[in-house]
Amino acid sequence: MSKGKKLIISLGGSIVVPNEIDIDFLKQFKKFILRILPNYQRLIIVVGGGYTNKKYNFAVKKLNKNCPNNELDWLGIKITKINAELIRLIFGEIAHKNVVANPRAKIKTDKKIIIASGWRPGCSTDKDAVWWAKNINADLVINLTNINYVYDSDPSKNPKAKPLKEISWSNYRKIIPKDWTPRLNTPFDPIASRLAQRNRLKVGVLNGRNLKNLGKFLQGKKFIGTLIY
Repeated sequence: MSKGKKLIISLGGSIVVPNEIDIDFLKQFKKFILRILPNYQRLIIVVGGGYTNKKYNFAVKKLNKNCPNNELDWLGIKITKINAELIRLIFGEIAHKNVVANPRAKIKTDKKIIIASGWRPGCSTDKDAVWWAKNINADLVINLTNINYVYDSDPSKNPKAKPLKEISWSNYRKIIPKDWTPRLNTPFDPIASRLAQRNRLKVGVLNGRNLKNLGKFLQGKKFIGTLIY
C-alpha cells in the first residue's frame, strides 16, 4: 500500500489473551506494526474482549440469570478497555496517550497509532472498527481473529463447510444471523456488516497469529483469508 494510507485493525481479544496474555505474540505484533507504520498516515487498532469477556459473562450468568444483556455488554466493554490499555502501553510514546472509545470523535494527535476500545452496548467492536473507518476515511478494515477463513456455514456444526476466499456483503449477510445478540460468534457481526456495506467498506478476515500472511495481504499478494466487499 502506498504512503499516506489509513488502516483500521480490529484485533480480537482472544488473540491478545487466548487464556493467559500471549507475550510472544504481542512482541511479534509490535514489531510488525512498527515495520509497516511508515506506509501509513494513521493506523487505528480496535481491541476486543475475546475469551476474557466470554469467561466473565459466563460467570455472571451462572450467578445471576436475570442480569440484563445491556449490563453484560457494559462488562464486555470494560474488558476491551483493559485489553486496549495493554496494547497502548506496549507501544508506549509511539501511540496516542489515551485509549479512545467514541469512534465518531475527532482525535487531535500527531501520533500515527491510536488504540481504541469498545464504545457502547448493542454491538461488538466490529461496528466500532467500521465507524472508525468512516471517521478517518479509511476504506479497509482488517479483522484479526482466530480463524483462517469465513466459511459458507458454521464449520463446528458442518464438517463440509467450505472456506470462502472472497464474498460480497449481500451474500455474506445471508449466512450470518440478521440480528445482534451478546457474545454472538460470527466473523463480522450483523450490525457492523450492514454499516460496512452501506459505506462500501472492504473487510479482510484473517488469522491474527499469522503475521507473515497479514503482510502478504497488505502487499496485495496471495493470502490465506477472506475478503468481504
